[in-house]
Amino acid sequence: MPVDTDLFTVVARTEDKLGEIPLWDTRTQSLVWVDLLKPRLNRWDHRSGASTSTVIKEKIGSFCLAEDDSVVITGRSGVSRWWPALDRYEHIACPEADRPANIMNDGRVDGRGRFLFGSMDRMNGGDSGRLWSLTQGEPPRLLIDTGVFVPNGLCWSPCGRVLYFGDSHLDCLFAFDYDLATGAVTNRRVFADTRGIGGTLDGCSVDVDGFVWHARFGAGKLVRFDPKGRIDQSWTMPTRQPTHLTFGGPELRTLYITSARFRMPERELLADPDAGALFAMEVAVKGLPEGRFA
Repeated sequence: MPVDTDLFTVVARTEDKLGEIPLWDTRTQSLVWVDLLKPRLNRWDHRSGASTSTVIKEKIGSFCLAEDDSVVITGRSGVSRWWPALDRYEHIACPEADRPANIMNDGRVDGRGRFLFGSMDRMNGGDSGRLWSLTQGEPPRLLIDTGVFVPNGLCWSPCGRVLYFGDSHLDCLFAFDYDLATGAVTNRRVFADTRGIGGTLDGCSVDVDGFVWHARFGAGKLVRFDPKGRIDQSWTMPTRQPTHLTFGGPELRTLYITSARFRMPERELLADPDAGALFAMEVAVKGLPEGRFA
């Protein structure tokens, strides 16, 4: 498949080892994302075009922005609150203390300000992963305890009543009924079996029409599914390892895509010089605004 070079622009050449979890910050009109392995928090200002990076003290699995402008992170030590300007950390909980081989992976905020995040076996050795929900002032709540290998692609339908939750090991995107009032998940079913598309299932986001946009790590593809789980359209990127994507810009009509240089030998990096950069693609449909931890 030919590369859709003209559709994609490089926004920031940050050379991320594993760029992930892009979030559009409407307050500052900037794109915030993390390099999970360096580790660091990156910010690109839409108005000035400048990018900055702030070191994080531990490898992380996910993060979200909070209403008070702090950052909630899930890392090797558990869940913490971080005030970057003060470099101050506040430990919240260690939900995986009973499974010391587990690490965190991917997370997102729902329409009521809850932060959902997943865990996985650090060696990808089994289905010991789980899905947790964090509400302000409460201990983490366990939502899914079985059948989780490598959680990825957390996002919701526009109404907020369907949770999409992917598993990179199974290469499948699942859907759950989601109760916005209580945060409960029920009725797990297959939304899209992504085996055979190429690459590996990674991050997802939903637009206002309910279409699910999805990054294929290792295949250099973006794929869009309609609300029934059928492939609607796909694009080939000018980099091999896109990781995650979100909608941003003043009108939420720009798709921002993070990428990685993870485990790429020198010869591959020479052929893919923008690996690890932040990319953008203008799209015709609006995305959904990212939530903040309440």
